[in-house]
Amino acid sequence: MKKFVEILPDKSALVQRSLELVLTKINTALATRGKCTIALAGGSTPKPIYEALADRSLPWQQIQVFWGDERYVAAEHADSNQKMARQAWLDKVDIPAANVHPMPTGAKNPQLDAQNYEQEIRQYFQISESDFPIFDVILLGMGDDGHTASLFPHTEALKVQDSLVTVGNKDGQPRLTFTAPLINHARCVIFLVAGENKRPALKQVFATQADAETYPARLIQPQNELWWLLDSSAGVEIKEQMAS
Repeated sequence: MKKFVEILPDKSALVQRSLELVLTKINTALATRGKCTIALAGGSTPKPIYEALADRSLPWQQIQVFWGDERYVAAEHADSNQKMARQAWLDKVDIPAANVHPMPTGAKNPQLDAQNYEQEIRQYFQISESDFPIFDVILLGMGDDGHTASLFPHTEALKVQDSLVTVGNKDGQPRLTFTAPLINHARCVIFLVAGENKRPALKQVFATQADAETYPARLIQPQNELWWLLDSSAGVEIKEQMAS
C-alpha cells in the first residue's frame, strides 16, 4: 500500500486539492483503461467537489458512477446521498443514465437491496461470485466516531468479509454500504476529512495500536493507494505526529 497524507490550510484548500486529485485519477483511468469507475461518498465535505466536477468537460460516457453507501431512504428524500450527488453534479452533465448506478432502496428489505446492488456491481465488472471488483476511485468521509461509508463502530457490517455490499446500522437505522474488503481492492481510496470534531477519532485511526471495531476507518488498508486529505482543523495533531 502507498499511503499519502496531506494537510491543507482550510476547507477551501481541501476541496481544491481533492478536486485536483480526483481529476488526476479519473484521467489516469481513462488514459489507461478507456473508462473510469468511481464510488461516491455522502456528507457535506464532498458536495463542493461534486459541484466543481459539474463544471468540467469530461468524456462522461466513459465514466461509471457508483455509491459507497446510502441511507435507506427514497431517492428523492432530503437525506439521500444519491439526491445530493445528482443535484450537485450528475443532473448538470451529459452522463448517460446507464452509467449512474445508485444503491437501490425501494424493496423495503435492506438485505435484499444490498444483494441486488452486489449483483449489479458483479454484472458490470463481469466478475465471479468469489472475486472482488477493482474500482478506480473510492471517495470516503469519516465521522467523528471513526466510521467510514456506513461501517459504524461495533456493528455486524465490520465483520463481513465475503460480500461486496452489506447492511450497515446507524442507531437502529439501516443503511447500505460497501464492505471493507471491497473498498480495500480499489486502485485509489481517498479520505476527505474536515473539522476540529474529527481530531480525536483521527488520532486513533492513525495510532500504531487501536481497535478497528471502535474506529472502523482503521479497516481501510487498500492494496494500492490510500490518500488522506485533511483540513488543518482536523489534521493539526496528525501533522505534529508526522513531524515528530
